[in-house]
Amino acid sequence: MENALDDLARILKTPQRRLRDRYGAIVLRLAESLASGLAIGVGFALVHAFAG
Repeated sequence: MENALDDLARILKTPQRRLRDRYGAIVLRLAESLASGLAIGVGFALVHAFAG
């Protein structure tokens, strides 16, 4: 029982990084979407410039 309580205390004292990692993944995904949208927009602008 004491080992279980020691483990629980150790788990509670360790810093939780899951939330931070999750936000990092969301920011990375948003940056990826922004870069893709920008690349598509530039592609359309080039096609429009050469076609017109």
